[in-house]
Amino acid sequence: MLLTWESVTFFFLSIAGDTPPESCIFSQVLNITAFLVIAVAVLRYAQLKAKVKKPWLNIFGLIAPSLSSFGMTLVANFQLSNDRIIHNMGAVITIACGTASCWIHAVLTFQGNINNEGRKLGIFRVILSVIITLGFITYFFLLAQQTYLPGARVQWTSITCLLLYVVTFAMDFRHYDFEVHGTEKQANPTGNVSNIISEYRSEHL
Repeated sequence: MLLTWESVTFFFLSIAGDTPPESCIFSQVLNITAFLVIAVAVLRYAQLKAKVKKPWLNIFGLIAPSLSSFGMTLVANFQLSNDRIIHNMGAVITIACGTASCWIHAVLTFQGNINNEGRKLGIFRVILSVIITLGFITYFFLLAQQTYLPGARVQWTSITCLLLYVVTFAMDFRHYDFEVHGTEKQANPTGNVSNIISEYRSEHL
């Protein structure tokens, strides 16, 4: 028996969060996730700013997850049944920029080599990046073949790995203290209102 789109739509993430009350929870979770991803990207950029050999790679490491977060907000706030074009555009941005972010930060992990853990953590992130990349490629291939149920399973697996990738940054951040300092403009002639400062805390002291 061939599976049709109508018979398996509830398996897909976008469909599962398409109607109230699920859509409300879906939007709230994705919006919070988008904010946290941007926060992680900014902290990661500050952490590696003085460590990486190629500053432009670190800049891309900030831009790519930020764009992915923007895509998440489109997916969250424009449900599939309300605006299919914007929703799908957001999904493509999220997937493309999210996958690119994984590979960029895998390379940055080796270059930064924080607390001499770069090789071990970098290999793990490369493995996750391979799984995520192959997963999304397989997902679109299965959709093109109208094999919806396996496609939905691959979609959930890929997204889970993508979220797991974000969680791995806790391994890097545990070695640092981050502080945000704010000063009045009048007292700061350079015009910098706030600075993000990361201070390395050695585990060997």
